[in-house]
Amino acid sequence: MDKRLNLICGDAIEELKKLPDSSVDLITTDPPYNLNKDYGKCNDKLEHDQYLDFSRQWINECYRILKSNGTIYVFMGMKYISYIYKMLEDTGFHFNSWITWFYTQGIGKTKGFSPRHDDILMFTKHEKDFTFNLDEIRVPQKFYRSVNNMRGANPGNVWEFSHIHYCNAKRQQHPTQKPEGLFERMILASSNKGDIVLDPFGGSGTCIHVCQHTDRKCISIDNNPDYIQMAQDRLDSEFCGFDSIDERMFRVPNDLNDREIRMEYVNNHIAWFLNNHADAIDRFKEDVKSKYSTKIDLEEEMFINMLH
Repeated sequence: MDKRLNLICGDAIEELKKLPDSSVDLITTDPPYNLNKDYGKCNDKLEHDQYLDFSRQWINECYRILKSNGTIYVFMGMKYISYIYKMLEDTGFHFNSWITWFYTQGIGKTKGFSPRHDDILMFTKHEKDFTFNLDEIRVPQKFYRSVNNMRGANPGNVWEFSHIHYCNAKRQQHPTQKPEGLFERMILASSNKGDIVLDPFGGSGTCIHVCQHTDRKCISIDNNPDYIQMAQDRLDSEFCGFDSIDERMFRVPNDLNDREIRMEYVNNHIAWFLNNHADAIDRFKEDVKSKYSTKIDLEEEMFINMLH
């Protein structure tokens, strides 16, 4: 196994206590929501005060372990997110962003509105001094303008990614598997190549798998040996692109009418927006050829076909 990628089977709080102070650059994690999910080895139905105490303990350890310029992202359901927000704040973290993960399918309800989102809290250890690589996570512009930053726009705090459905070949036998595209954005934004990323509740191994293919180091902890093996299998699998992508990454800007500018942009688009999504490149190239079909000559079409 790659020594930069460390899978640890054990209790999250006990394993966190073993890590040195100020030793990781980024924490991204999806802890239990206390909704009675079946995680095999984890009790996801604690008494209210027990769950708060459990949450307070792992958050305190994360604060100790995180470097002074580090960031923490925490997935959380609506039932406890206000408590987690207050704990992060009381521990000393600084609030930065409340991210909404919007998905198109979710739990059906017959009385009340069906949920279609989860939330992700982004806090930093220092109020102003923290890593944020905007260029790494931009999304394509709708229109080409010479005055625009064609490197793309800020993706905003509403992220649309589909669930990894059970019919998806990359779906794992885990009840709350998150899309790799979510972790890709957090990891690219808030860490640099070679940095150490920590996931105290590693689950099926989404975080560590994304770190593997973005040149980060990772520590992933889970108390279920079956999930540790699941994560190892993902690390050993062939990689052809992450299992999810923001649909905006396929956006072909309007008004790319100049041939030379269009060819340069299409080449850059693949490098900027589809770097970890080799399986999405062909669709983008076909979208370009379709959109500008009356302007593209044979030479340009051959140029586009050769891009990868």
